[in-house]
Amino acid sequence: MCSWCSCLECIHNIPPLNLLFPHFDSTSAPGHEEEEEAQAAPVVSMASISVPDPVPSPTEDAENIRKAVQGWGTDEKALIEILGHRTAAQRGEIAVAYEGLYDETLLSRLQAELSSHFKGAMTLWAMDPAARDAKLAYKALRKKNGERHAWPLIEVACASSPDHLVAVRKAYCSAYDSSLEEDVAACALYKDPLRQFLVRLVSSYRYAGEHVDDELAMAEAAELHAAVVTKKEVLHGDVVRIVSSRSKPQLKATFERYKQEHGKAIDEVLERNSNDKLSALLKTAVWCLTSPEKHFAEVIRTSIIGLGTDESSLTRGIVSRAEVDMKKVKEEYKVRYKTTVTADVVGDTSGYYQGILLALIGPEQP
Repeated sequence: MCSWCSCLECIHNIPPLNLLFPHFDSTSAPGHEEEEEAQAAPVVSMASISVPDPVPSPTEDAENIRKAVQGWGTDEKALIEILGHRTAAQRGEIAVAYEGLYDETLLSRLQAELSSHFKGAMTLWAMDPAARDAKLAYKALRKKNGERHAWPLIEVACASSPDHLVAVRKAYCSAYDSSLEEDVAACALYKDPLRQFLVRLVSSYRYAGEHVDDELAMAEAAELHAAVVTKKEVLHGDVVRIVSSRSKPQLKATFERYKQEHGKAIDEVLERNSNDKLSALLKTAVWCLTSPEKHFAEVIRTSIIGLGTDESSLTRGIVSRAEVDMKKVKEEYKVRYKTTVTADVVGDTSGYYQGILLALIGPEQP
């Protein structure tokens, strides 16, 4: 009988935690507690999903999922109750247990049993996070949707950790028999300099530490202003080099210096060029690198407003941030749009699709 702690086969088949969780730090493993205890500050999770305590074993969850998909009908509520309230690591163990018990993959069963937007949300949520982002990037390279078709690529490259981006590139190679970098470079949807910028973003491996060079921040703030404002070359070589290579703390320092020196934040400067696609995409990268909650609040909002709902964007925005920073996204959304993510989702979706989205969004704070 498999359990969370004793099934070696399950454990050995789960990807390393640092690939499943972009912010996982190996120094938090056993043996480092005493060394770090004096310096460690409390970490407040910004994830929005809730997990039961105690958590059923992966075998029990797999068996209950099997019951939900067998027979004449599918128990969609049971699927939401199980998968919608498990972490990526737990969902991975459930998938291993399910395949071991029933000789079929959990994803293939969900794809066969479910339909429409509920199917899309559930299958995307059930995937390994790196494989999910690889799939989103693959689809973004094959569907033109104005400037927004590049959003998933920028999100994958900029709104996650360096190790997660490496895991996405590995997953992409495994799934599609080509590299993400070469597919971006060959994509007919993009023209230079945007294509060069996207290739640099998805190829990057940023320094993940906290060190900041203040003199470098001052110098590169001046370079950004010279390129974007003086030369009006939004994706000038200096801009591409800085944004695609510097660490997130270094970029935050550079953007803060930019605002101090020039009186406006760089994203405000870029927003003034609202009709310029390159400015809009550079702003997206800036937000994903330094304030991803701003970008994903916009993703959710733009998927809902207007004629019809863009369910694929809505699903992507919620599924990809539920275990990362959805609490911050909800706070940003409330401040900027004077309503809540929950209220807008309830107003624009229905049925089991709405059910899984609300489970991932979690309760709104008063």
